[in-house]
Amino acid sequence: MPDVVRRVLVVGIDGVRLDTLRRLPTPHLDVLAADGFLAPVDIDDRTPTMSGPCWATIVTGVGVDKHGVWSNDFGGHRLDVFPDFATRLAVQYGRRTFVAAGWRPLMQVRDGGPLFRAPSRTAYVSPVADTPEAWETCDEHITAEAARVLADDDMDASFVYLGAPDETAHFLGCHDAYETAVVRADARVGRLLDAVRSRTSYRAERWTVLVVTDHGHVDAGGHGGRSPEERTAWLIAAGPGVGTAPPATLRHVDVAAQVFASLGGAADRHWSLDGRPFAPA
Repeated sequence: MPDVVRRVLVVGIDGVRLDTLRRLPTPHLDVLAADGFLAPVDIDDRTPTMSGPCWATIVTGVGVDKHGVWSNDFGGHRLDVFPDFATRLAVQYGRRTFVAAGWRPLMQVRDGGPLFRAPSRTAYVSPVADTPEAWETCDEHITAEAARVLADDDMDASFVYLGAPDETAHFLGCHDAYETAVVRADARVGRLLDAVRSRTSYRAERWTVLVVTDHGHVDAGGHGGRSPEERTAWLIAAGPGVGTAPPATLRHVDVAAQVFASLGGAADRHWSLDGRPFAPA
């Protein structure tokens, strides 16, 4: 029989508080968590509770002292030495990788970016303004394009970024509109999962799905401080070997390590990841 093909999907949803996620009806994330686990991630004390440092840690598998991203200005980074998993897989292992996002520093040569240096394929849709409404539209376009690629193409590892919840919290606080944005993000995750399941080759593939947030928010909206609401992130993981009991401690650096492990240990023994996979290959 042919070998089973391993694939990984990572969805990053910016700025979703764990207590909010647990309180809201998020059926797609709930099903995914029931197939695996939902667990808190405590942001490392050295890491500012900002999107730039947190996403850099998540996708490189190393901490701020190594990747050098200390703020939302990525200037002075060391991403050439410690690249994102999509770039490392594509450049050093010849794996096909895909990244879809609308936040400029993740994708564009701006403010010291991009975070994702050289994936095999990208989809970038910039919001027309930094408003909740514009970010909802942006996330819709990103989801549609990512769903098309996930359904029709053979990507070994993909990262899809959704930014509307974070932007809504900044403008309107963590109240009704924010909760609506989180529910909409859940629906978009559902569309991505439907795209994966629609693949004609799906039954011959082993999919690991990781959904992660970078940081939380204070009630009034905003982050960058040291409160529990800001420093508590979370991870949902499901797939082969993941199981239903999360490890005692999860860190942002473990996400990239798990991506490599889920693809069969693609990180060579000389690679100095700070993270450790939480499920076997």
